[in-house]
Amino acid sequence: MKRENMIAILKDWRVALLIILVLGSIIAIYPHFENGKLETNLQYGLELQSGTSLQLEFKAAVVGFQTTRSVDAFIQDVRNATDAEVYQIEPNRMEVRALIPRDDLARICTENGGTLTSYEQGVSQTTGEEIKRILENKVNALGTQGARVTTLTSLSGVTNYVIVELAGTSLQEAQAIVGKQGRFEIRIVVAGNQTQHVLYGDAITSVGVPSTGPANQVWAVPFTLSDEGAVAFREACIATGAVTNPKDHELMMILDNLTVYSAPLSPDLATELQNNVVRQLSASTGSGDAGLTAARNLEIHLRAGALPVDVIAGSSWFIPAPLSEKFKTMSILAGVFALLAVGLVIYYRYREPGIVLPMVFINASEIIILLGISRFILQLDLASIAGLIAVLGTGIDQLVIITDEILHEGKVPSPNLYLKRLSRALTIIVASAATVFIAMVPLALMPLSTLRGFAIITILGVLVGIGITRPAYGRIIMQILSLNPPAADEAKGRKKK
Repeated sequence: MKRENMIAILKDWRVALLIILVLGSIIAIYPHFENGKLETNLQYGLELQSGTSLQLEFKAAVVGFQTTRSVDAFIQDVRNATDAEVYQIEPNRMEVRALIPRDDLARICTENGGTLTSYEQGVSQTTGEEIKRILENKVNALGTQGARVTTLTSLSGVTNYVIVELAGTSLQEAQAIVGKQGRFEIRIVVAGNQTQHVLYGDAITSVGVPSTGPANQVWAVPFTLSDEGAVAFREACIATGAVTNPKDHELMMILDNLTVYSAPLSPDLATELQNNVVRQLSASTGSGDAGLTAARNLEIHLRAGALPVDVIAGSSWFIPAPLSEKFKTMSILAGVFALLAVGLVIYYRYREPGIVLPMVFINASEIIILLGISRFILQLDLASIAGLIAVLGTGIDQLVIITDEILHEGKVPSPNLYLKRLSRALTIIVASAATVFIAMVPLALMPLSTLRGFAIITILGVLVGIGITRPAYGRIIMQILSLNPPAADEAKGRKKK
């Protein structure tokens, strides 16, 4: 190809954009040798690097009920009868934070003037998100790399499972991380910067969900102290003068040596503590969205990393390093062989290097761009690799559609006719890509689907193809065919025989 023709191709903005994205993707991937091994910035899932996956079930249930009594009174009676935390989540549904058999819970509801209408093991979606935040805080605080926490929520709005994936972590370490609690302490300011210990987190027997008072819109987190903790709390407040001068003796909540909350006693609480032991306490965090966010965070801190409901360890598995390295090597070989196989099939079809090489280049560049994008949004697993290989196949199909449409009847068309045929080919490709996109979206939105990576890569391949690589290929092949039309005509003629 002459220099001026090459410059003409590179000047086309579609081709220039393709080259820029390929170079940018290579920079993002950053392939380099380190300690004698080829390393990249790509993120790998459990199949491609050692790690552990834990599936946890909740020892709780979301139940529907009917009652002719006051709902608040009914739920309070159920709470007393089950000796568990029970919260109303919808007008006729409640969350019972203990795994009580359906028959027993139905009997309790009947004894307290109600009827059990539905039962599903799990927690509410709000509690599921709270558990997810707690687990993410744990793994992030420990600096665990490649961690992922996902929840599975049914169509009824009940979160049934949570899965924790920890790359580079053994099964024992993963179980310790999930079950680890922080060191929570309440201290009281004595004078200046000096503080005095009041109690530790084990004195907190239960933590409620954030709520607002009936007379105001201030968010607060209720929690309950043990009998011994309540006595120690009252004695410390009296001894330090917090009940008579709350502003100068604030209470500080500290988690792992970090202050997470600080505020004086309320006037009502200070007065009550002078005469009685108080077990039921509440920490106010403010009003509005900021107050709600602070209350949710404080709830997590009060639990010191403990989950709001107990969990049952379901299935778990560990991928050792040798096996993950084998998977990684086989994935690379599968990609290389797929690209070579595509090139051989295309060469057998057209027998013209001027057509085959641009096709292979476009196919390879599409994979590089997809890897560059996945570097930021996705952990590559075996399903994602399968998606990349599928993109190779579907991509070459679309390039064949473009080429065959352009070389209709074995002739290289005039520029105007060429553009019309290219536009028609792209219209066919867009319609085909739209069906693939629609089919993959539900799979991509399922958080615990093992094929989620496959769906995301396929969707990205469709978008990159119709938006970048197919238009660029159309301009490249136009310049090549204009330089050597007889060879292209011969290739098309051989194909037709």
